[in-house]
Amino acid sequence: MATCFRLRSCGASGLALAPLGCRLRPRAGCSAPGRAQLRSYAGGPAGLSAALLRTDSFVGGRWLPAAAAFPVYDPASGATLGMVADCGVPEARAAVRAAHEAFCSWRGVSVKERSSLLRKWYDLMIQNKDDLAKLITAESGKPLKEAQAEVLYSALFLEWFSEEARRIYGDIIHTSAKGKRALVLKQPLGVAAVITPWNFPSAMITRKVGAALAAGCTVVVKPAEDTPFSALALAQLANQAGIPPGVYNVVPCSRSKAKEVGEALCTDPLVSKISFTGSTATGKILLHYAANSVKRVSMELGGLAPFIVFDSANVDQAVEGALASKFRNAGQTCVCSNRFLVQRGIHDAFVSKFAEAMKKSLRVGNGFEEGTTQGPLINEKAVEKVEKHVSDAVSKGATVVMGGKRHQYGRNFFEPTLLSNVTQDMLCSHQETFGPLAPVIKFDTEEEAIAIANATEVGLAGYFYSQDPAQIWRVAEQLEVGMVGVNEGLISSVECPFGGVKQSGLGREGSKYGIDEYLEVKYVCYGGL
Repeated sequence: MATCFRLRSCGASGLALAPLGCRLRPRAGCSAPGRAQLRSYAGGPAGLSAALLRTDSFVGGRWLPAAAAFPVYDPASGATLGMVADCGVPEARAAVRAAHEAFCSWRGVSVKERSSLLRKWYDLMIQNKDDLAKLITAESGKPLKEAQAEVLYSALFLEWFSEEARRIYGDIIHTSAKGKRALVLKQPLGVAAVITPWNFPSAMITRKVGAALAAGCTVVVKPAEDTPFSALALAQLANQAGIPPGVYNVVPCSRSKAKEVGEALCTDPLVSKISFTGSTATGKILLHYAANSVKRVSMELGGLAPFIVFDSANVDQAVEGALASKFRNAGQTCVCSNRFLVQRGIHDAFVSKFAEAMKKSLRVGNGFEEGTTQGPLINEKAVEKVEKHVSDAVSKGATVVMGGKRHQYGRNFFEPTLLSNVTQDMLCSHQETFGPLAPVIKFDTEEEAIAIANATEVGLAGYFYSQDPAQIWRVAEQLEVGMVGVNEGLISSVECPFGGVKQSGLGREGSKYGIDEYLEVKYVCYGGL
């Protein structure tokens, strides 16, 4: 049986509370951790903040229950964390109406005031950073240190866009006609429907919402069904910061209602903008919905990031970058390296050192356990996909250098896995694994590596290691991706534009460009001068 935990002084509505010393009931078939793991885990989540652990929807500045509720599970143990309001189409439409009503006044709020409110929200996130991180670890499973890093990253988007709110500039254009002047204004779009994934349950919200609110838009957030608590905690802090009612709304829902709620948000005539992060397949469905009413859309979709190591690379540096790029959040990030392309002259040394570094640096365990670097995958389906990719590769001639199977820690845990002798006909070479699997493909020439890297319909991120300046320029320009890491495995930053090309999405988030996604450009011709 899976371990339980207490929620100290927690009176949150709908939360499944466990008496001291009891154990929460796991889902059917859930594997139990060992005794030592039970002890370490039981001490972790006991400090979850009652004030931030909300279970109702947040609409129009009020906490509203729904007719039904759905369970949210701890992916590490299978235990039920709580029951959350299962919003449907009526609740989604009500949230859109609340956001539309709020927009009528929010758009007229001065940029200085919007900036100040976003800054207060940022300050509250920093003040509550430890409690927010514990929520992320509890619902997503990622190691606590990674969760703490995500909270800081999330808060920085609010800080960044609080500053960008005061830099929404227009233009004056001198035309060829006398007596006329041309003005260019930037105005907020309106209500934005924001649909976010589970792997960064806080950062994917603030990256979108910070820009939207700074521009003068209002939002309705539909968080992932696996991780609604972070979105609701942000609502609590937004409310404390003084964000007006209806400006930030959250409508959680179960997996069974996600399609209808998503459709309602994307087709509602009061919604002017759709922002989505998730799979390419789902993105295409939402694009279809948006097309019928010609809504503005920005999307960050699937990736298949290549990680190229050339003969000229510093091998130790490349190994360090590979660890960071591949195994953050157990490989469950959209910019994780999915294919490792290593040139023949350096191949054996890289594989050997990579395996040694994995063995030395990676530790599988519960996210609350000290020293854990690899938490669970989000659910059983995610584990099955990694298993399928490993099995397919081995059946076609790949060699398991390390790992290759589920970890004994529990049902949703998978061993960090390294494969060699991988070929392009294997699933892991042309499908995004989204798990702790590093497949290595050997190549001979720079042209071959670029051809392999670009032979895909997606193009989010790409990485390569080289000490040759001319090669660095050539490859950086030729990789068909929206973001390139050169001798660097971690590229995300609030100051830089995040997004992809081809079927990896539309638009950019973060940076000075991110706010433009929520602004309409209006041309005013002023005559009679």
